[in-house]
Amino acid sequence: MKISEQMLIKVERQKEKIGELLLKHTSLTETQLKEALEIQKESDLLIGEILLKKNYIHPHDIIRVVCNQVAIPYLKEINVDAIDPNITVDLPINYAKHHEILPTKITGEEVYVVMTDPFNFDTLNDIQELFRKKVIVSVSSPLRVADAINKVYEKANRNLVDSLEDEFDENLDLDGPIDILDAGADEAPVIRFVNSIIFRAVKEGASDIHIEPYEKEVMYRFRINGIMTEILRQPLKTQAAVSSRIKVMAKLDIAEKRLPQDGRIKIKMAGKDIDIRLSTVPIQNGERIVMRVLEKSGKVLRLEQLGYKGKTLDQLDELSKRKHGILYVCGPTGSGKTTTLFAVIDRINSPDKMIITVEDPVEYEIPGVSQIQTNAKIDLTFARALRSIVRQDPDVVMVGETRDGETASMAVEASLTGHFVLSTIHTNDASSAPNRLIDMGVQPFLIASSLVGVLAQRLMQTLCSECKVPYSPDDAELEAIDLKEIPTGITVYRAEGCPKCNFRGYAGRTSIGELLVISDEVRPLILAKADSNQLKKVAISQGMIPLRQAAINKVLDGITSIEEMMRVVNEDEEDMLE
Repeated sequence: MKISEQMLIKVERQKEKIGELLLKHTSLTETQLKEALEIQKESDLLIGEILLKKNYIHPHDIIRVVCNQVAIPYLKEINVDAIDPNITVDLPINYAKHHEILPTKITGEEVYVVMTDPFNFDTLNDIQELFRKKVIVSVSSPLRVADAINKVYEKANRNLVDSLEDEFDENLDLDGPIDILDAGADEAPVIRFVNSIIFRAVKEGASDIHIEPYEKEVMYRFRINGIMTEILRQPLKTQAAVSSRIKVMAKLDIAEKRLPQDGRIKIKMAGKDIDIRLSTVPIQNGERIVMRVLEKSGKVLRLEQLGYKGKTLDQLDELSKRKHGILYVCGPTGSGKTTTLFAVIDRINSPDKMIITVEDPVEYEIPGVSQIQTNAKIDLTFARALRSIVRQDPDVVMVGETRDGETASMAVEASLTGHFVLSTIHTNDASSAPNRLIDMGVQPFLIASSLVGVLAQRLMQTLCSECKVPYSPDDAELEAIDLKEIPTGITVYRAEGCPKCNFRGYAGRTSIGELLVISDEVRPLILAKADSNQLKKVAISQGMIPLRQAAINKVLDGITSIEEMMRVVNEDEEDMLE
């Protein structure tokens, strides 16, 4: 534990009593104190610093003396049994451990906490902002505070586990949406537990809920802003009840635990429709469950809202006006490809346009757009649906994903017969897409004739507007953003963390993208089956903003941090540009 400078100054201000207090409350001897006072006469050091450096006292001896002087209660023991674990529900355990602080009691206008450093004003401000109450401080040793934190949070989890021990009722009427907010206390504990997990996921903006059984426990994790975050752990014996409850909600076979299953759960929360896509797979210790959470608000974001601007936005706007051709959006799973495609569709959706989509699953429902859901059980695949779509005389066709040669060939044929086709494809960058299509069996001359553009996309976390902190990057960070110094008028920020962003430092995400426009200079390279590096070099020479530079621009705009930029941008991509 570190002794704050404020503590040492406080001790120094009370130096007429400090010797007496230290002699009284610690194992310090008069000889040691006299030696320290002699050293102080010849140096600028505080008496507390001298005694600590000489190892004559323990750091927490200083704290006890300070507490005595300023009338802050010092606890030799923390009564964990008297602490209600429910008061910690909004305070992440990682934050409590890092800042060595634990709420112990809440009254009408006050929240009582025990901590190790009563002069840690940043933490006290966080607690006051989180609970919206006056903070009353008491102090204890780091060992006692850490032990209390572990016990209180463990008790919070154990209370939840105890409620899961009750018998699970599988004969439930689940026709129609389940309104989670109306779940009463008389329902089975496992129902309330699953509801609370889903409610918390929606509240915190999680895109996925992961339930992972291991040898002795089950780990619950959320994916928030693309980052996996551990929420809680439960004993392994609770997993069967939770798994069965979730399967019942999705109308899956609760007896089948040997094969993967996919399902869908529709719920209502605070008047909003929430669509959950469920996937289960058997693993060594049980069934791993992933639930993708989609809020069916029906609201499609515009390209500007996704984070596109400037030249890339203008080029996307121009490409969206094409009468024929193919525009691909590429990137890894969860990079927002479908959201961007629908932003393009929203840009061109008008009464004089006939638009049909084929998706798996249908994530957005848009008035004026005919949407087809694929169904593998009846062999309604992307390729088969696309073959039928072209007979419907559409102007614009969106194919959710180009994952095989048949779908790719059908998309090319559709574009060559006067349709504008939008689709996604799994490649790491824009210049790799033509070669990926060639690998699928599409002839290079057909790709060169039909492809109009490829947008490679990633998602980056945006800094919380309430707590982002301006700072001066060090040399290594400047090198990461290809600068020797920050330009005049530009401010770079780092993540801090506050109650509003749940102490993550980030709130929301933004898109970055590199747009490869298929120009007259690029087409011959596709015909010659040139590698992606050659395509990229030509595209950059013609003004394409690569992903890495797009990410750096977000840093310079104050939208994200250098740390987040380095996390998102692939180092291999950086090497290719050098």
